[in-house]
Amino acid sequence: MSSTVNSVKLADKNFVQDKEFAKAMHGKSGTAAGGLSSLSAKDKDAASVAIEGYFKHWDGKTDAEAEKSRLEDYSSLTKHYYNLVTDFYEYGWGASFHFCTFYKGEPFRQAIARHEHFLATKIGIKEDMKVLDVGCGVGGPAREIVRFTGCNVTGLNNNDYQVERGNHWAKTNGLGDKLKLVKGDFMQMDFEDATFDAVYAIEATVHAPVLEGVYSEIYRVLKPGGVFGVYEWVMTDDYDETNAEHRQIAYGIEVGDGIPKMYKKEVADKALKNVGFEILYEKDLADNNDAIPWYAPLSGDWKYVQSTADLWTYFRTSGPGRKITTLAVGLLEKFGLAPKDSVKVTEALEEAAVYLVKGGEKKLFTPMMLYVVRKPLN
Repeated sequence: MSSTVNSVKLADKNFVQDKEFAKAMHGKSGTAAGGLSSLSAKDKDAASVAIEGYFKHWDGKTDAEAEKSRLEDYSSLTKHYYNLVTDFYEYGWGASFHFCTFYKGEPFRQAIARHEHFLATKIGIKEDMKVLDVGCGVGGPAREIVRFTGCNVTGLNNNDYQVERGNHWAKTNGLGDKLKLVKGDFMQMDFEDATFDAVYAIEATVHAPVLEGVYSEIYRVLKPGGVFGVYEWVMTDDYDETNAEHRQIAYGIEVGDGIPKMYKKEVADKALKNVGFEILYEKDLADNNDAIPWYAPLSGDWKYVQSTADLWTYFRTSGPGRKITTLAVGLLEKFGLAPKDSVKVTEALEEAAVYLVKGGEKKLFTPMMLYVVRKPLN
């Protein structure tokens, strides 16, 4: 039996196990309102397994051996991470798990949507195009892009809970005929060669252990002449891996965001070129000296609130708001309404927010290095 057949059978077996685990952990919360109220619906034993499975990789070590372990277990690490944080993300940020630029007077939700529209426009997505969203989360950006362009989107995700929630919201919003989320590993996609007219990824491919791996799969499933657009998380040219403070900032982002290893911009540049893409456009959208920086919602600085509609969002994502959330989760955990060590998850998210802001302030990190690239016709 060939190694390819063996790997397919192993993937099928793992997918079945993943689905059973997600069902055991999340129960019926996949079609519920979501947010912190979903914590009480989780199976406590299954949640403990996910917490242990995730945090076993994070012991403060940043040496080559520790990084190698996280990179080798990237798939399990990412699945456990999103099993644990999806409800927190939806509560604190909404259905679009990404950052964006802001203009003065622009409400948070409007800025998020504009960021998605900008990507779709730069790629050239048109009505009825067949488009792939790589690492689609619960489908917030995909729903917006389907509405904005009229295209057909397939969302790829390795987390069953997010797939269930995304398909539920697609149907609820009347988009079930234009948008479908499917389970899959973006390092080894199950799509035929040259399947999609366009591909995009929004702050998702950072979870890949090797960028060439995910980029080469995107290249393969994209039609000749097709365009791929990505908002990539990278450390900037100012980042120095040998600088202890710099490495601590990168590690703080990694542990709180489920990332095996943060890479510099030059690594992404080379990876895109190495797999055969032609770079049409590249720009760090975070490097504009904006009056309202991309990390404003995490900063706890109320001067960045743009409208009354932003008040609740900024409260939830600010330092004081995160501390209140941690306290609330602690009470739920104490009374047995939330899984054991749920506070550990909220603390990791809070720590990540602190390091994201530090990385942004020092211009060591960007969550929106935009690349628009084309697969050659020949």
